[in-house]
Amino acid sequence: MKKTVILESLLLALALVVSTFAACGDNSSSTASKGGDSKSSNASTDVSESSTAEGGNDLDTSKEVELVMYVVSDRPAKQDDMDANFNELFKEKLNCTLKVNWIGWAEYANKYPLLFSSGEKFDMAYTATWLNYSSLAQKGAFKALDELWPKYAPKNFERQSETALTQATVGDHYYCIPTLLATYSAFGPIYRTDLLKDTDWDGKMDNLADYETYLSYIKQYAPEYEPWDVYQAGSEVDDVWMMEQGFFGPKGNTFLWVDPAEENPQFFTWYEYEKTPEFLEMMKRWNEAGYFTKSALSDTDSQKFKSGKSASRVHNIDAYSGEYIDHPDWGIKYANFITDVSNLPFTQDALVISNTSDNPERALALYDLITSDEEAFRAFYYGIEGTTYEIIDGQVKNLDADNYGFSACWAARTTEFNLDSYGAPADLKTLKEGFDEHIKEMDGEGSQKLQGFSLDTSSIETEYAAVQNVIQQYWWPLELAYVDIESGLKDYQSKMEAAGIEKVREEFQRQLDEYLASLK
Repeated sequence: MKKTVILESLLLALALVVSTFAACGDNSSSTASKGGDSKSSNASTDVSESSTAEGGNDLDTSKEVELVMYVVSDRPAKQDDMDANFNELFKEKLNCTLKVNWIGWAEYANKYPLLFSSGEKFDMAYTATWLNYSSLAQKGAFKALDELWPKYAPKNFERQSETALTQATVGDHYYCIPTLLATYSAFGPIYRTDLLKDTDWDGKMDNLADYETYLSYIKQYAPEYEPWDVYQAGSEVDDVWMMEQGFFGPKGNTFLWVDPAEENPQFFTWYEYEKTPEFLEMMKRWNEAGYFTKSALSDTDSQKFKSGKSASRVHNIDAYSGEYIDHPDWGIKYANFITDVSNLPFTQDALVISNTSDNPERALALYDLITSDEEAFRAFYYGIEGTTYEIIDGQVKNLDADNYGFSACWAARTTEFNLDSYGAPADLKTLKEGFDEHIKEMDGEGSQKLQGFSLDTSSIETEYAAVQNVIQQYWWPLELAYVDIESGLKDYQSKMEAAGIEKVREEFQRQLDEYLASLK
């Protein structure tokens, strides 16, 4: 979570330089429906019975066109093979072809925001909350989709939840098409059980207290391992501790929290919460017991669990699937400690139509086909069956990872068509079904109600950046008990106040109040 916040702050700063615009996304799946929030919770592969071109929307496909899409990832070596394969199908279905341009990981932070200010003609692009979708939309980078989306991508539109539609809205207009794949706010330890096989550990893992017990056993019986994997990106346990108690922090913020059960939730800080010393005392115990290294914040090794140096890490359920597949003999298990699990923002993965597009109607029709027709989805996302992938017992296996990769347009995944990776843990489906049941029971209340809320930091960019710096400089060492608890918490408070936390809080509260009022 922390690394994501820093990345978002960097991208926000980069996006702010964009002042003039032309013409004015591990392959883990969810088997989840969206419960009571979904317009079409029983949707299945029958969404593909007819092609979009035949849907009665007056789309003119008489002229062949080449559409251009941008995605963020490193281009696989033999991507041309996959492109040729899906373009044969696209030409047959919609008389179009698709050219996919890849912006590599080493260059996306600079190239992605500038893409929309260059005047370049292209049709669509992957976007996300972490790529500053909202900020770019406000600057005119994307076409408004109020009329185009329902008309030219009707099957996609009708399956969007109310929450997703709210999240796609910026300034009273739809500017993106959110993913149709439900993901979750679940977070907790991913841990090895093989290391404690011949001990009297009871295997219980329901909360952070149980995790502390697990760490103590690892320290005693497998001392050659770091019990808990922490490195320079910071700890995730502070966020988990708050969410274990039912609190919620909007994406892009880990320093102000609210209680979603309150009728009029109010933001509060770590130093205002009376139980914060309890958390810090817990972390002090972990530090003194040696559950993590004394130099974690200078440790650059982000792969300690994967490489067999640590016994556990704290992350999301999709990371669990990947670790399990990589090491099936480690007895890896996962536990969620978030008491009020909700769907992550559906704009976590999304598609936008560029404001420079000459063929927005065909682009939307093609995307409707990809997200509504299983044959089209598999050709676009997985590639060539028997060459790039095969399906085994309902799971998908990459047959040649050195040369082929699945699509980086992660927004195209849907609950109906996306498959778990081959070798995924057997309890993955059960865990997600449990999350779905909780979300259904909450019926749009609790944290699910707040997941549609997105922060706009454009009016407080200076204070927001300053606050983020204070968190990294003062909170991170404090939460790992590298400094004295009492004096460290006072220093953190004074530095946050000097950085402008009250102005940030006031603006966040104003936005949250407006958001909640809009739901009534």
